[in-house]
Amino acid sequence: MTKRLTARVAIGLALAAAVLAGCSSEGADTDCGLDQCTVTFDRGVEAQASVLGVDARLVSAEGDKVTVEVAGEQLTLTVGQGGTEVAGLNVTVESVTDSNVVLKIARP
Repeated sequence: MTKRLTARVAIGLALAAAVLAGCSSEGADTDCGLDQCTVTFDRGVEAQASVLGVDARLVSAEGDKVTVEVAGEQLTLTVGQGGTEVAGLNVTVESVTDSNVVLKIARP
C-alpha cells in the first residue's frame, strides 16, 4: 500500500469509529449512517438511545400513535406522518408492532 492509500484507510476507519461511538442504546437497536439513524425501540421496557448528538426515549405507543422524547422535547407522532423537526433533526415513525417501535432520526 502506498502512504497516501494508508492515510485514506486510516481516516476512513477513524470516521467510522466516530460514527459508531456516537450511538448508544438501552432496550433499543440502532443502525446509523453519517446523516441518519434508524432506532428500533423494544416495547415494554425503558427504551432509549443516543444518536446524532441527541437522546431519544420511547414514552408510549398506542395503535399507530407514538409518544417519544427527543432532545428533551416530547412528541406524539403517527405512523406515516411527515417528519417533525426537533433540535435540527427530522423525526419520523417508520412502524409500530406489538414488540417494537421504529423511528428514523435524520439531519435534513
